[in-house]
Amino acid sequence: MTIILRGVEKFVGAVDMKVEQMRRATIAATAKALHLIERRAKQNLGLKSHKEGTPTPSAPGEPPALISGNLRRSITVAGPDAVTANSWRGQVGPTAVYGRIQELGGPTGHGVLPARPYLTPAYDDSKEEIRAIFEAAWTKAILE
Repeated sequence: MTIILRGVEKFVGAVDMKVEQMRRATIAATAKALHLIERRAKQNLGLKSHKEGTPTPSAPGEPPALISGNLRRSITVAGPDAVTANSWRGQVGPTAVYGRIQELGGPTGHGVLPARPYLTPAYDDSKEEIRAIFEAAWTKAILE
């Protein structure tokens, strides 16, 4: 018995094209998710404000109060960058040197600063929307 398959090259080409569409959709969704977290972190840093030299109105566990806006302005997105042919990563975070201690808390030269997270809540509050971003991007790529 002889079996002849026709159109195999065309089928392989169509699969390769779909893989590329999914790759592009994933990169775009990753970028969109990173910027969503950035936006939410910056919003968290604007919830309260006070003047320099006055006591902070934010309690431990709340995001730091806005003083100059430097920390908020320093939050940036890096990526997405390819890690392998099929995985990407990106980062959202501050460039201000005090950004980490504000988020996590810890010892300073003047005692212990309580954690005042702003990035973790931004991520936590974004999880469902991030899921929706990826579902929409992948659905569109599949149906194209």
